[in-house]
Amino acid sequence: MGDTRLEPVVLSEAERLTLESWAKRRSTAQGLAVRARIVLACANAWNNTVVAARLGVGRDTVRRWRTRFLARRLDGLADEPRPGVPRTITDAQVEEVVVRTLEQTPQGGTHWSKRELAKVVGISPASVLRIWHAFGLQPWRTETFKISPDPFLIDKIRCRRPLPRPAGQCRRLRDGRETTDRVPRTRKGALM
Repeated sequence: MGDTRLEPVVLSEAERLTLESWAKRRSTAQGLAVRARIVLACANAWNNTVVAARLGVGRDTVRRWRTRFLARRLDGLADEPRPGVPRTITDAQVEEVVVRTLEQTPQGGTHWSKRELAKVVGISPASVLRIWHAFGLQPWRTETFKISPDPFLIDKIRCRRPLPRPAGQCRRLRDGRETTDRVPRTRKGALM
């Protein structure tokens, strides 16, 4: 069954144990587990076609992982960096967003908005929002009531019209008498 044109895969005892643990462990990523099974099968002196048929993968997949293992051993089985744009937000900026959100408040405000925090840190508001979602932060929600830092709060409260009273509450008439607002009964047992 061995193909004399293929370079044989010879494993040390430590490599064999590592590959077997990767192949059997449930917490191993499935891609890495399949690669470990491919290399273990190649170590049995099987050719690429037999290994591909037994493991249910393509011959090109077996060839790729066999050659990577022979070139770089166990390190060759790890995922290579994916293509794409590299990160533009550093870990320090992420940390600054989280620390400012949890420990500081903006000047004249009760909590950070994504736009204010983005200006201070120097990143986009969408990035601030993604960081908040990643860490489960919701600075607009509070567990207790916060008094507004607005310096004109008292004046705004004084100028406000009174709130409507709930039904059944006493009120004073112009002539000085008190009366109770009745709840209109539209059907029997409506107040129960």
